[in-house]
Amino acid sequence: MNYWNALFALILCTLLSISVTTGNTLCSTCKTKGAYRCPTCRKELGDIRCLALEKVAESLDLPCKYYSLGCPDIFPYYSKLKHEAVCDFRPYSCPYAGSECVVTGDIPFLVSHLRDDHKVDMHSGCTFNHRYVKSNPREVENATWMLTVFHCFGQYFCLHFEAFQLGAAPVYMAFLRFMGDESEARNYSYSLEVGANGRKLIWEGTPRSVRDSHRKVRDSHDGLIIQRNMALFFSGGDRKELKLRVTGRIWKEQQNPDTGVCIPNLCS
Repeated sequence: MNYWNALFALILCTLLSISVTTGNTLCSTCKTKGAYRCPTCRKELGDIRCLALEKVAESLDLPCKYYSLGCPDIFPYYSKLKHEAVCDFRPYSCPYAGSECVVTGDIPFLVSHLRDDHKVDMHSGCTFNHRYVKSNPREVENATWMLTVFHCFGQYFCLHFEAFQLGAAPVYMAFLRFMGDESEARNYSYSLEVGANGRKLIWEGTPRSVRDSHRKVRDSHDGLIIQRNMALFFSGGDRKELKLRVTGRIWKEQQNPDTGVCIPNLCS
């Protein structure tokens, strides 16, 4: 594939500026660096397009830059970049919230990264029962970020729990993200429940793909949101410490071949 890499690098330099007086060319990368004179003849450069090389670029088919990760597709040059922005084989970003982690990779790599580098809790099974404790529930400016990874149905899911300001109101929020693409995430559903003293809140939804950033999911309010007063009510005690127990389950939607109706497939 070295040939393809060299060819792709060549094509990146096909949008050329041409010296008005000599016809010498300069690649677009150098032009954007502020080079307004030809480095060969020192004559002033113009903004004349090199139509011949543009035609060459239009006629060439190139592999996706994620070919080494498994993408088999070949594209015309001008549609290649558009495909790469949504390619199913492009690396995933680390789903850990509350840090500026820039690590990317495939799902198995990110699972190991979350376990080894971020020290997140890893669990197997499709049901969970977690207890969250916060010593000073009136301080939500410094958000409480918690992440747990679950493995079930041969897939990985990230459970987020955090505190933040929703407008002027302090809230707690829990939501689930699927470690895979959106098309796969739609095959699963989940529920979250929190409550005490004979009351409870229940959320049911579809996990969002980790292709959607943590911030995007949080700001869309796509999860279980608990206002602080309600959370303290569920917590009980003297309201000086937050103790919330969040339970939940994940299930896979399967289509009944006879009726066409989706039926839940619960893991044991």
